[in-house]
Amino acid sequence: MPFGTALRAWFGISLQTFGGPAGQIAVMQRALVDDRRWISQRRFLHALNYCMLLPGPEAQQLAVYVGWLLNGLRGGIAAGVLFVLPGMVALLALSAIYVGFGDTTAINALFVGLGAAVVAIVVQAVVRVGRRALTHRVLVGIAVAAFVALAVFAVPFPVVIAAAAILGWLAGRRIPALTHTGGHAVGPADGAAPLIADDSLHSEAPSLIRTGKILAVGLVLWAAPVAVVAVLTGAGSVYTSQGLFFSGTALVTFGGAYAVLAFVAQHAVQTYGWLSAGDMVRGLALAETTPGPLIMVVQFVAFLGAYANPGPLTPWAAGVVASLLVTWVTFVPSFLFIFLGAPYIERLRHNTALAGALTGITAAVVGVIANLALYFALNTLFARTHLLDAGPLAIHLPDLSTLRPVALAITVVAALLLFAVRWPVLRTLGVCALLGLVAGLVGLPVR
Repeated sequence: MPFGTALRAWFGISLQTFGGPAGQIAVMQRALVDDRRWISQRRFLHALNYCMLLPGPEAQQLAVYVGWLLNGLRGGIAAGVLFVLPGMVALLALSAIYVGFGDTTAINALFVGLGAAVVAIVVQAVVRVGRRALTHRVLVGIAVAAFVALAVFAVPFPVVIAAAAILGWLAGRRIPALTHTGGHAVGPADGAAPLIADDSLHSEAPSLIRTGKILAVGLVLWAAPVAVVAVLTGAGSVYTSQGLFFSGTALVTFGGAYAVLAFVAQHAVQTYGWLSAGDMVRGLALAETTPGPLIMVVQFVAFLGAYANPGPLTPWAAGVVASLLVTWVTFVPSFLFIFLGAPYIERLRHNTALAGALTGITAAVVGVIANLALYFALNTLFARTHLLDAGPLAIHLPDLSTLRPVALAITVVAALLLFAVRWPVLRTLGVCALLGLVAGLVGLPVR
């Protein structure tokens, strides 16, 4: 495949990647398999199965993998970078607008509408993932246990994911059918013959030398920016803290952005104080309106955190530097995972133990996303919450007297549009933003 032709195709795809991973995968399916026929449906699904096993944004990893198949290492890098670039630029601009104008009545009312819509969007994610993942009562039990562990006992997110992987592995050994359910369905396994035969696609024989080189270069590229900011700004600076935290987060993002956002929100809001819970909800709403992976919301978190604690830089420069740093440490591992694992994909794909662990994680993701929906609902629909901390219990409860009627009404409208009318996310966000803006302009209490 001529590299210039591939670049133009990937750039066109990057401008259409709205709607979360399912929508992004569907865009690549249509552009690469159905329209251009550069890769067979079976090989496309083969790559997707591998990406499902990895932490990180699976759609972006799929782009890296297919780019690698078409044009080797430079193809994978180009596809992965272009997949992220438009959303990164758009969200950086939106973050600056939010910081500069977020306190005005009109902008605040608009974000109230967006935040209310996000509650319904996350609930929809719970339903969609649950329908696909919870195909057995054992998996339902894992999902419920994950929700209770997070919402009632405040168990750390990585512990929940690790426990789910172990339970999935044990359940898969006793119930082999569990490992043959779930996953993405993007089309039939067969279709029109591709223009590039499977045997002509790029491939590399796995070897310890190759693996060592890629691992060494990848780890240096991943860690170098964090080391530089640590030297220049100090180990305790907001830049170093964000670089280290989001580097670790990149390794536990199983199940998509919704699954890890509860973990990010907990630490960004409560541990580090980079932004408020309301800011987190609005940042997710902004990320929903931009192309690219939803996990890009971490860029918004970084911008606000550094803007408030700029250190030696000006606030605006601090926000930009932190955004670029966090984007780098979040997405570099995705490239590393693909370039390391692609030659071993056949072995990984048929590993039943790994499939069982993934099944358990996927089930837990339903409970994780449900906890995220609860978190966003509490902080969107109520002005204040309080923590019930009694022994092992750690439950956030709303102050019922601080209910926000406007936010509740817009959330109900969003739910009707998504579930009853079946509107797409972007259109629903637009309507809810408009409703919030109108409510603010007519003088209704939106905060």
